[in-house]
Amino acid sequence: MSKREISTPAAPASIGPYSQAIDTGSLVFLSGQIPIDAATGKVVGDDAAAQTRQIFRNIRAVLAAVGLEPDDIVKSTVFLKDMEDFAAMNEVYAQELQAPHPARSAVQVARLPKDVLVEIEVIASRVCP
Repeated sequence: MSKREISTPAAPASIGPYSQAIDTGSLVFLSGQIPIDAATGKVVGDDAAAQTRQIFRNIRAVLAAVGLEPDDIVKSTVFLKDMEDFAAMNEVYAQELQAPHPARSAVQVARLPKDVLVEIEVIASRVCP
């Protein structure tokens, strides 16, 4: 298997020893996205819905860098600071990803980078039956 690092200035730069995404040819693994505006480097949104919208802007930017789109997402993992924000996140999530929806896990965590409310990582596929 070969792997290629994906990096685009249209999404927030990695702030540690990780890649925005790794492309294996058939699958693209995106690192967790938080609601950072790539142009300003600042957190966008005071609530889970606004933060989720920004996260999907970032996800779309990374996917576009490899010629994919949200319909190519096959798995997502949602990390929430507080499970009370699940409904707000889920409403935006449902607007962003059409049926058939990706497989998904959602968990509450003790803390997220920059004290954001939501982080989402995805796996996208170039090969769907």
